Amino acid sequence: MKKCRWNLQEQSHFLKRTGELLSRGYPLSEAIESILFQLPREKKKEVSRCLSDLREGYPFYQILSRLHFNKNLIGYVYFAEQHGSLAQAFQEGSEMMLKRDKDFEKLKKLLVYPILLIFITIILFLFVDFIILPRFSSLFTSMKLKPNFFMKAITVLSHIMPYLLWAILVFVLLLLCYYFLQFRKKSQIEQKTILISIPIIGPFLKLFYSHYFSIQTSYLLSSGLSIHEALSSFEQNETQPLYQELGALIKESLRKGESLEEILIEYSFLEIELPQIIRHGQKNGKLDQELAFFSRHCLNLIEERSDKLLKTVQPILYSVIGVMIVFMYLAVLLPMFHLLEGF
Repeated sequence: MKKCRWNLQEQSHFLKRTGELLSRGYPLSEAIESILFQLPREKKKEVSRCLSDLREGYPFYQILSRLHFNKNLIGYVYFAEQHGSLAQAFQEGSEMMLKRDKDFEKLKKLLVYPILLIFITIILFLFVDFIILPRFSSLFTSMKLKPNFFMKAITVLSHIMPYLLWAILVFVLLLLCYYFLQFRKKSQIEQKTILISIPIIGPFLKLFYSHYFSIQTSYLLSSGLSIHEALSSFEQNETQPLYQELGALIKESLRKGESLEEILIEYSFLEIELPQIIRHGQKNGKLDQELAFFSRHCLNLIEERSDKLLKTVQPILYSVIGVMIVFMYLAVLLPMFHLLEGF
């Protein structure tokens, strides 16, 4: 049967409304049944079938997996079913994903107009370089006038551009070869260690991984589970291979007698402050609260840095476009003044 695709915003709103109803005392099945009336027909049919599976005893995270929900949302649901705080976890998980989706949409809107301007500018550049400037050059040669600086700059840029395009193409092909031949074969932890080394993107990923690990561990500990039991929950989470692998490796290191903070220092895709937070939380006996506070700190940093990045990217793009347009304008206008002086 054909599946109805849910976008990230629809998934997050569905989970958020479910969490709100759970916080009012609704059982999970009744909360989902109430939300059915707000859904479009196709989605209503899908959720109705999944509701039947829920009543038969299937875990909710497996049901969302069948609906092809985002893996991070499924992970929130999986851990919520382990520690029991469904309402809070559903609402916090959906809020986080809605914020991420909102930032992504802002970035898309920010980039669409400049990219369109860049495309138009490139067309104008090609028109000036291949049609207008050659005619000026031949005219300058016949009148024994020297080309101006801007004409020379655009001519040099036109010679460089094909090599630049070839270099970008080769770089993309090398990246694809590396991805399919090596990157995919690495473990999840090795992959994430490589990803966090990427400029601009890496620090955001590092904060996100640290936030997710901290908040889920905090929930599990606050529900009464021990560190070992919490890591077992990570290990059994088949929907998120990274945290499944991480839970298994940390448990193995704990059996060897290493402390949790010493183990986490070895994983560079987690923030360096996380081991210090764990050490402090174990000393004062409030590890779950310390991790919850740190997870909120990571989210705040993600928000601050994303806003700063968006405010930086736009002026740079417009500056580059403006410089290109000014160069083309002067390359066409100045030769006309030279010709007038020649007459």
